[in-house]
Amino acid sequence: MNTQSSTPPSPRLPLQMNIEFRKSYARQAGKGILRNISLTGAFLETETMELFPSDKLVITFVLSERIRRMTATIVWKNSHGCGVQFHPFNKRDVQIVDDLMYFVQNSRAGRKSVLDDIFHVVTEISPYDSESDN
Repeated sequence: MNTQSSTPPSPRLPLQMNIEFRKSYARQAGKGILRNISLTGAFLETETMELFPSDKLVITFVLSERIRRMTATIVWKNSHGCGVQFHPFNKRDVQIVDDLMYFVQNSRAGRKSVLDDIFHVVTEISPYDSESDN
């Protein structure tokens, strides 16, 4: 089976989000970490070995204190985890992924802004300034 596609992958955003997942027909949930995400899918890091390409999953995560669920299919697997493709049922599902990506980008922008402010203050305070006053 050829899993190669002529369509280039969607741009990915790195993140670290704890999630739960279960096979669509299973009762017991597994745990994992989303390590990157795009509008079409994500990389799920997990130690669960009972996952295989074509398995259907229900992924559960918390965003802005709200529980969100997304259906997905495993498209590939390696020793670190698996790549999943999202299957949005409606515009609300697409919006959930878009909101998550927005949340990730804004969190990074906020941290970058704080670091920029710190570096700006630090560069304004030079040890040589106090020596020149003597």
